[in-house]
Amino acid sequence: MSRQQSRDWWVVTGMTVTACAAAVSSFSGLHSLAAATGWPEALAPLLPFTIDAYAMTATRVWLSKATGSVAARRFARWNAIGAIGLSLVGNAAWHLIAAKVLTVTWPIVVLVGAVPPAVLGLLSHLAVLRSQDDEDEAEPLGTELPEHQVAADAGEDDLIEAARTADNAHRAEHGKPITRDELRKVLHVSSDRASHILRTLRNSRDESDNP
Repeated sequence: MSRQQSRDWWVVTGMTVTACAAAVSSFSGLHSLAAATGWPEALAPLLPFTIDAYAMTATRVWLSKATGSVAARRFARWNAIGAIGLSLVGNAAWHLIAAKVLTVTWPIVVLVGAVPPAVLGLLSHLAVLRSQDDEDEAEPLGTELPEHQVAADAGEDDLIEAARTADNAHRAEHGKPITRDELRKVLHVSSDRASHILRTLRNSRDESDNP
C-alpha cells in the first residue's frame, strides 16, 4: 500500500482544524495590535496579511524543488523561521497589551509600522536570489589558470577525471554545466579545491573545442 493510500485522515483533520484555528486567532491578534498602534480600522487587516504572506512565500521558496540557488534556499529558510517568530511576538504583544501588562509606547508603534516595508525589502531580496542559479556564482568559463596551477599532480588527475564524469552526468540531467558547490559535494573537497578543479576542467574543454 502506498503512502498516499495509507494517509491517516484523523491526523489530516486534526492538522486542518488546528491550522484554521491558529490562522484565525493569529489574524485577530495581529489585527488588534495594528489597531492599538494607530492603524486605521480599514488598514489594520494588512498587518496579519503581510506577515502571513511573508511566511507563506518564504516557506514556499525554501521547500520548493524549483529553487535552484543554495543561497536563496538558505535565506528563505531563515525568513520563514523569522516570519513565524514575528507572528508569535506580535500576538504575544497584543495579549500583553489587552491584559494591561504592556503599554503601547512609541517604540512599539514604530516597530509595528515598520513591518510592511521591512517585509517588502526582504521578499524583494529573496525574489532576486530565487531568480539566480548557483551557476551564476561559479567561476567564469574563460578564467585562465596560472602556469604553476595548471600542472596538476597525479592525485588531481583522478579528481579531474571524476569531475569530468560528474559534469557530463549533470549536463545530461540538467542541460547545463555542474556548479562548484555540486562538484564539491561529489568529490568531497573544499570549495577552493573544487573551484580549481572546475576551472581546470573548463579550460580543458575550451582547448578541446578550440584546437
